[in-house]
Amino acid sequence: MNKICIIGGCGHVGIPLGLAFAGKGFEVVLLDISQKSVDLINSKKLPFLEEGAEELLEKHSGKNLFATTDCNVVKDAEIVVFVTGTPVDEHHNPKIKEVLNVVKQYLPYMNENQLVILRSTIYPNCTEIVDNLLKEKFGKSKLAFCPERILQGRGIEEIYNLPQIVSATSEGALLEAKKLFSKIAPKVICLDVKEAELAKLMTNAWRYLEFAIANQFYMMTEKEGLDFYKIYNAMRDDYPRAQHFARAGLAAGPCLFKDTMQLSAFSKNQFFLGQSAMLVNEGLPNFLVSCLEQKMKTLKNKKIALLGLSFKPDNDDTRESLSFKIIKELEFKLAHVIVSDVYDKNTIDYKTALKEADGVILGVPHKEYLSIKPEIPFVDCYNVWR
Repeated sequence: MNKICIIGGCGHVGIPLGLAFAGKGFEVVLLDISQKSVDLINSKKLPFLEEGAEELLEKHSGKNLFATTDCNVVKDAEIVVFVTGTPVDEHHNPKIKEVLNVVKQYLPYMNENQLVILRSTIYPNCTEIVDNLLKEKFGKSKLAFCPERILQGRGIEEIYNLPQIVSATSEGALLEAKKLFSKIAPKVICLDVKEAELAKLMTNAWRYLEFAIANQFYMMTEKEGLDFYKIYNAMRDDYPRAQHFARAGLAAGPCLFKDTMQLSAFSKNQFFLGQSAMLVNEGLPNFLVSCLEQKMKTLKNKKIALLGLSFKPDNDDTRESLSFKIIKELEFKLAHVIVSDVYDKNTIDYKTALKEADGVILGVPHKEYLSIKPEIPFVDCYNVWR
């Protein structure tokens, strides 16, 4: 039975992967710097929502899945998986050093026989740099880049049901990585390393562009006093080429914006579509606040409810959520913001928020909000309250 150590294992990428491997009989150790997250996993509790994870955690925790903060567990692993992604700085440039520093931190615990896998999004050529680090340390390298492509909150289901892209810096590493992921994925697709790095970035950038097109059309039509969704539904009605047209909505989270900016940096800032998409998607919060202001004449001293803080529906993950930008825009208008999210216990109940508010903006269409019939001025770019 292969022993797998996932570094950064108690996060949104590590937990689904670890549970997927444990579910197929692998011995898995989730190594993390967060003692709180480690303690939760070892007590068979999850630090966030993830479909199908509770059952697997209950079954495998303490048996063939463990969590720890002890770096020495890396020494006993046959396979070491890094799930550290490449962030971008305030100028939208990739911060490659953060990935390299994590690898360097664990190099003293690693050995030349381990298969090393980079799992999260990385900037093109970063795999080659890590490969050089391993060769400098051990004289050789067994390095693979096998990107995750999971939907937040449904990672385990998608790991088991979607194809896995596999790439490596050597033929031996490629064969080992392919054999490993064939145990949990229905199909393995082999690419060269740079092809795989770009495939991950381009997938997320494509999705970001899709949202931008919908959001641009939404703002264009609503500004003219037209009903975007009346047009949207007419476009898609029994018309096959428009069935995949995205709905308008806040395009946020830890991946889409960041990966689009990485692709822009890779193209030496010649990815004009990506830059334009960023301006559109990041401009939507301001547009929504302006729409409510137009309806209410002024937002000054008004109580405005914002329903939803997470970056996607029916989830508790607030990373990079544009709802926070809506809050800032409302505060600039001197409004009193009442924040509610059914997945955040630190916020007010949405029914109470609606009773107290003079107006409301739907930030995220959680299922609990779909049946609401607001009796106060509202803005809903998702078209669930109309």
